[in-house]
Amino acid sequence: MDGACHPLKMIDAHIHLDQYKNDEIEKMLTGSDEIEGLVTVSFDLQSCKRNLQLSNIYQKVKSAFGFHPEQNLPTDEEMNDLIEWMRNNQEHMVAFGEVGLPYYLRQDGEVTSDQYRQYMELLEVFIRLAKRVDKPIVLHAIYEDAPVVCDLLERHSVTKAHFHWFKGDDITISRMAENGYFISVTPEIVYKEKIQKLVTHYPLEQIMVETDGPWPFEGPFTGKMTHPQMMSQSIEIIARLKQLSKMEMAEIIHGNTKAFYNFQKM
Repeated sequence: MDGACHPLKMIDAHIHLDQYKNDEIEKMLTGSDEIEGLVTVSFDLQSCKRNLQLSNIYQKVKSAFGFHPEQNLPTDEEMNDLIEWMRNNQEHMVAFGEVGLPYYLRQDGEVTSDQYRQYMELLEVFIRLAKRVDKPIVLHAIYEDAPVVCDLLERHSVTKAHFHWFKGDDITISRMAENGYFISVTPEIVYKEKIQKLVTHYPLEQIMVETDGPWPFEGPFTGKMTHPQMMSQSIEIIARLKQLSKMEMAEIIHGNTKAFYNFQKM
């Protein structure tokens, strides 16, 4: 059938919607019938509250609550406040996220080995909570951090794990695929061969697309505000790599995302 008669339906599996301006959010959510939903991940408690507010305003917005690892560790009081707030609002969340380990801070020499252990303990708290309330978990875990996170997930028998914008070695990729973990790819796939290689080998039924907006991209997206509409080009590349039509690929990825996040009404 003609794609013009049946437009693509896309769900952004990972975006920081709270970091956009109000007018940008309004245009993003009302300007395209193709954008069916957005999973907006949180950075800290204030970010969680803002994302909850956005999900109450816009039906397309689905919130994930968490604490991003690429920042200083929270105090005990901050962590207790966050956990209490999340428990009080868990019926409004689709997942725990964004959580994980501080790869970039560690590369910059800003995380000691003792602090890294504390980040691991913090992540394990979120993994336990995700297991307890049967919600997916959205992970910032790349390169050598990924096997560490796999160990934690396996220890707690958590399988509904989403490794966003994943980068890592072949052994870890195989392990993740075998465990049933999902990955999502950003518009970077349009111009980065290593991401194309990852998608070529990863099971199609465990792939989603994201923007990680407002993070900016290069190639054909240089100088442009990151918008969920960019996922259309990502889907086109994945379709080529998996030797399917763009419409077939869009339907598969849309179904993957709905199933993973348990979107009943989308």
